[in-house]
Amino acid sequence: MLKKIINRVEHYTVMALLIMMMLVIVVSTVELGIMLVQDLINPPLMLFNINQLLDLFGFFFMILIGLELVETIKMYLDESKIHVEVVFLVAMIAVARKVIILDAKSQDWTTLLAVAAVILALSLGYYLFKMAHRHDKPKEPSAPPRG
Repeated sequence: MLKKIINRVEHYTVMALLIMMMLVIVVSTVELGIMLVQDLINPPLMLFNINQLLDLFGFFFMILIGLELVETIKMYLDESKIHVEVVFLVAMIAVARKVIILDAKSQDWTTLLAVAAVILALSLGYYLFKMAHRHDKPKEPSAPPRG
């Protein structure tokens, strides 16, 4: 009985998170559209400066991260487990966003080294995850020799 109540509360909590995340994504997409139009109509017309581009790209990546989080939540609802591959992808998108908007000239070398280490660790982790799961799939029967 208690387990059923806990599962139901967990399900409704995850549903609430999914609805809120989707709302945030819709509002953020509208805000991104408004920013894009404002940046395009302000002088000089139809041109962006580097700061505007960095802001827009950062916003794009934030929305992509939100979409990946929605995918993670949906998978959790369907299967009641977190998919490691999706978590890796969300983390890699977040790091890519950080690298794009990072002003390398104003950062200490240790910060740049730390970002590089995070990129390397995520890449290696994702590669190892894919390699481990590649062997889990059943092999297809080989085609008979022609002749």
